[in-house]
Amino acid sequence: MSRRRRVTWQTPGVAKGRGTRAAVVETDVDVDPIIGPADRPEQVRHRRLPRLARHTVTLSDGHEVGVAVCGRGVPLVLVHGFTAEGMLYAQTLSRLVASGFRVIAIDTAGHGGTLGLPTGGGSLEEYSRLLARVLDELGIRRAVLAGHSMGGRLVTELAANEPERAIAVLLIDAIVGRTWDRMVNLFRVAPPLLVGVAGVLLIDSITTVPLLRDPLQARKLGRLVAPVVTGHLRRPWRMLGPAISILRSQRSTEMLAAVAEAGIPLVVIHGERDVAVPMATARDAAEAGEGTLVTVQRAGHSWLLRDPRTFPAIVDALAASHVGTQIAERIAADLGLESPGYLYEHTSYADLDAAYLEPDALLHGLCPPVTNDTLPHGGRPRYRWVVTDHIPVEHDLATVTPLDGARSARA
Repeated sequence: MSRRRRVTWQTPGVAKGRGTRAAVVETDVDVDPIIGPADRPEQVRHRRLPRLARHTVTLSDGHEVGVAVCGRGVPLVLVHGFTAEGMLYAQTLSRLVASGFRVIAIDTAGHGGTLGLPTGGGSLEEYSRLLARVLDELGIRRAVLAGHSMGGRLVTELAANEPERAIAVLLIDAIVGRTWDRMVNLFRVAPPLLVGVAGVLLIDSITTVPLLRDPLQARKLGRLVAPVVTGHLRRPWRMLGPAISILRSQRSTEMLAAVAEAGIPLVVIHGERDVAVPMATARDAAEAGEGTLVTVQRAGHSWLLRDPRTFPAIVDALAASHVGTQIAERIAADLGLESPGYLYEHTSYADLDAAYLEPDALLHGLCPPVTNDTLPHGGRPRYRWVVTDHIPVEHDLATVTPLDGARSARA
């Protein structure tokens, strides 16, 4: 394993009445701050965003699974968190379509439109295996695997066990890392502590709805949240299996190490003020998986739902970073291209489908058509972020393209 150095990109402070905060840099070269989000001209506002199509897919063994799909391009699979469902992230996912992704949100067992596991769902490994079966039956060979909270643990386990499925792994406030493993040990000794975490998540979810700050967004999010809450009220026992599976979960650090060993690019994105899954878990995960850490400033656990613009903006910004270069190189290799520089000039949606989907993939018939006018609305993301990148020593920093709006310098 090569020695690595860490470069921390610190957003300048912008609080009223305060001076600009200096960049925090831990490296052997001098670098200027990378700003996220970057200042960009307002995009032209289009009439609408692409809509996700919701389906219930029956697997070959009769298991019913809820999925929500949209777009064309590189497959990006999102797995939701505990008590949530895939459609809850519709506003965020629809904005990723313009970035060249075919988004697939999958409801885990006992959530949304997916039936519970026959065994009761007492093991996270069973949830991960079901996820793999869903990908197979949808005809998805490889994808960017993204997971929020518990979903982050599931995609980590899947990538560790079957690395050929993952182009990259994006963990969002995920329950992985050494700190979380220690928390699970405490939950086993004192299960009421897990109930306390569930209570914190409930409060975080309630306060996620911006009733006063953004009434329009509150109404939109409320329409997505209502079916989830109704489902839990009708069948509260469905959450017992996932809760038990968390208590029985094994150490995640070995899985993260396996992801790093397989050379899978890892991005760990985490809310700075997440009290349910502490920020220390994200730092642990980025270290164990040799990945890139993105700290979303002043954000709690469910920031991904509170502002649907921030996550797509982070993904776009990372495309111009070192980890973005890694991902582009993997995609180019999958397409048989010598260099990622040929991606935009020589790649079509049909080429991406041929590389990442089976010829007769069920997914082809599930995605609604996307027209050129379905682009994201204008407006800046609500949250700011800091990127801490782990760059191999042998990598020449001059070849790393900085994030938008930033400058780079060498000693």
